[in-house]
Formats: sequence, C-alpha cells, structure tokens
Amino acid sequence: MLFPRLKGANRTLAQTVSVVVVMVGLAFASVPFYSWFCRVTGFSGYTNVAEAGSDTILDQTIKVRFDASIDRDMPWTFKPVQREMTLRIGETGLAFYEAHNPTDRVVSGQAAYNVTPYEAGGFFDKIECFCFTEQTLQPGETVQMPVSFYVDPAIVNDRDAKYVHTITLGYTFYEIDPPEETEQAAMDANLLTTAPSTAIDTN
Repeated sequence: MLFPRLKGANRTLAQTVSVVVVMVGLAFASVPFYSWFCRVTGFSGYTNVAEAGSDTILDQTIKVRFDASIDRDMPWTFKPVQREMTLRIGETGLAFYEAHNPTDRVVSGQAAYNVTPYEAGGFFDKIECFCFTEQTLQPGETVQMPVSFYVDPAIVNDRDAKYVHTITLGYTFYEIDPPEETEQAAMDANLLTTAPSTAIDTN
C-alpha cells in the first residue's frame, strides 16, 4: 500500500505528487500520451482549437512570444521565424516556425506544445497549426510551418488570466517513425540512384 504512514491531507498530497511525476515521465516517453494527458488535465497550458477567428476584437493588446526546442534524439534544427508579436485581443495572428533536416535520411517529427503562463492556455485558440499533424522532412529539406491563432477576448474577464500581458507559445519536436508510404518512397528513390546503369549494345 502506498504511503501507509501518511494520513488525511498529507497522504492525498503525496499521492497527487506521485501521479504528476508518473504522468510527466510518461509524457516524455510518448508524444501522443502527452497530448492526451494535457487535453484531459489542462496540464502545461494546453490550448483550444477554433474553426475560425474571433468575432470580437478588443482595443487592448497582448504580446505573444514564441519558443522552440527539440528532444535530445531529434536531429532537426528548429526555431521560430519571429520571436514575438503584439496583437489586439481577439485579432488573428500568423506566425511561422522553421525546421531543417541536416541528415541524409528522411526524418519525421511530432510537435508537443504548451502555453505559459498556464492560466492563459484556456484562452489561447489555434485555428491552424503544424502541430496538428506529423511532419516529415526529406534529407537536407528546410520548411517554414505556420500557426494561426488568437487570444479569446474572454481573457479580460477571468479572475487570474486578466492580469496576463505576455503569453509564450512553446513547441518541442520529437522524432517519430515516418509513415510507411514515405519510408517506402525514400527506399525506392535510393534504389534508383544507386542502381547500376545498363549499357545497350547496338552492334
């Protein structure tokens, strides 16, 4: 039995801390699990998804900063094209992140993301984002990936979030297995480039 000598509030606190530690450990082991866990718990400033921009745009502005990192096993380079922008609350913003595959092989990745401070996550709405799908880069390929978003005007009425003036949107890319069709295409291309040429004797 876990925490047999702890009682009441102390025992509950210890159990809660242990669950969080396990969840965080599993998050680093599995990007899909990380995404599911964040959706369910709101952990790490998980954001909302919107089908369109906001109908209301306030005169009040908010600064959005962009951060990028990669897992230690991910061979890409990855960075935001712009470090920050200032938008009116409710206004749709468009930002780009750049990824480069410096290797001689096809590499696929999935981005996990978060918003800080965490209380702002529930008011950060993404319309389109490269993080919604897997990304695959060919050897030497560089791409710029967009994310469109807005800050929900309801943030100004929230007890805690209304004091937020700067939001940081961060992404971490993890390497994943490439889709089977992409992997097969790369193998076929490699065979074509390495196959010996056949000379035709016309005599």
